[in-house]
Amino acid sequence: MTRDIPLGEITLRKYEKPYDSSKRELIRKICLSLGLLQPGDSRDIIVDILQILENSRKEKSWLSSFDIRDKVGELRKENSLEAKGLAESNIRRQLKRLRDAMLVDKQENQYRMSEFAPLSELFETKIERFIVPQTIDRIKEYLAHLDKV
Repeated sequence: MTRDIPLGEITLRKYEKPYDSSKRELIRKICLSLGLLQPGDSRDIIVDILQILENSRKEKSWLSSFDIRDKVGELRKENSLEAKGLAESNIRRQLKRLRDAMLVDKQENQYRMSEFAPLSELFETKIERFIVPQTIDRIKEYLAHLDKV
């Protein structure tokens, strides 16, 4: 009996080219493109968390989940967005999703963009070169096995 629990999962979406977009809109499209956010989802706190981590990456600083929550609250206020999703448990859950996507590191309850690397580099090394090929290889194994059945 095989289990239907995936060992890994990846969602990739293609959107129009990024023209004159704000930083928040660019990060939102990145989250949508990587499956971290669903189209039409109003709960987009992950966008603000990623933006805060991207800002701290440039300063090479680690942040606690409390620091992130406070900075996300300020950012949402600056952008005239609702303060929904600022519960500590939700912030930690979104940070876990970013860690699972190999975009964020955690050490002693402090968070940073993985190795302080730019998102473009993280995508290339961790998703494009690592997760996608392994996933495609496994799908090919299933297809080859089907041909033998």
